[in-house]
Amino acid sequence: MNHETIAPIHPGEHLAEMLDELGISQYRLAKTIGVPARRINEIVHGRRSITADTALRIGCALGMTPEFWLNLQGMYDLDVARTTVEVGNIEQLVAA
Repeated sequence: MNHETIAPIHPGEHLAEMLDELGISQYRLAKTIGVPARRINEIVHGRRSITADTALRIGCALGMTPEFWLNLQGMYDLDVARTTVEVGNIEQLVAA
């Protein structure tokens, strides 16, 4: 059985696919939600996180909940942390 590690998927990849499917440009989304076009571009290219403010704006424009975008970001951040943070030497203070 192959146990290759799958790279975490940044929420910007989901946003890029959605915009493409809907025929909406990054620029149009940015102008619609009142943020600089660079912010959307950096999210789409995985160089910027989706904040609560941006999640609220994107959710409103695309008819989705902001929680959807925040959950994607949270899962991505946790996946990245799992691959980069060593926790094996941390003492467990409370029984699981």
